[in-house]
Amino acid sequence: MDLGLRGRVALVAASSRGLGRAIAEELAAEGMSVVMCAREEARLREAAREVAAAAGTLVVPVVADVSKKGEARRLAEEALRAMGRVDVVVTNSGGPAPGTFDSTPAEAWQGAFDILLASAVELIRAVLPGMKERGFGRVLNVTSITVKQPVENLILSNSLRAAVTGMARTLASEVAAHGITVNNLLPGYTKTERLTELAEASGARQGISPPEFYARLEKDIPARRLGEPRELAALAAFLASERAGYITGQSIAVDGGWIRGIF
Repeated sequence: MDLGLRGRVALVAASSRGLGRAIAEELAAEGMSVVMCAREEARLREAAREVAAAAGTLVVPVVADVSKKGEARRLAEEALRAMGRVDVVVTNSGGPAPGTFDSTPAEAWQGAFDILLASAVELIRAVLPGMKERGFGRVLNVTSITVKQPVENLILSNSLRAAVTGMARTLASEVAAHGITVNNLLPGYTKTERLTELAEASGARQGISPPEFYARLEKDIPARRLGEPRELAALAAFLASERAGYITGQSIAVDGGWIRGIF
């Protein structure tokens, strides 16, 4: 299937590894030019080199920490200077620390707000005017299955990712007439560094090893396995495409059936 992405430009936040890296790889493989970002310069430049070599397309690395005020806007501005436009923006970031309501200090809430909600809003605000002018745009937010079925010990993620979902659904209605779609990607338990961190934290709290933690997760997943980053990336590529122009305001899970709700 020709997704109509060749020649377009994508900006993928937090893309030196994990889900962001997989999305950048998939979009580049579809012929898109890609701006990748991350905090660690050496890792980012190596990731960008590998993605460009594999896809044979232009990949520009920009070092940025989207959890800091102004950094998401600077990232977007550098992307626009380098590429001239941004057709697809993927908001993404590392997750906040796990914890319960009682164990989470007050200042951690501000940090979670900055990294999850504020960074997404700042990045979208910077590229949206150009999308409106061209009559085409795709906004994809990487959130989590926790927005539909909260996970224990993730009070910050459960709360702030839900806020991103509300923002995105409202924005989708506001910009649909401009040819812009806004959708959320909800990864389930996927083989990433983030899951390793959760396994170690939860394992220590529950007194079990990471392999035992993974086994418990897989038992609750109807597919009986963890997800692969490329499986979420495939959805991102389709939603970024011209074929998906009538899909907007949606939150779509890639979770092996883990979410039990109907909606």
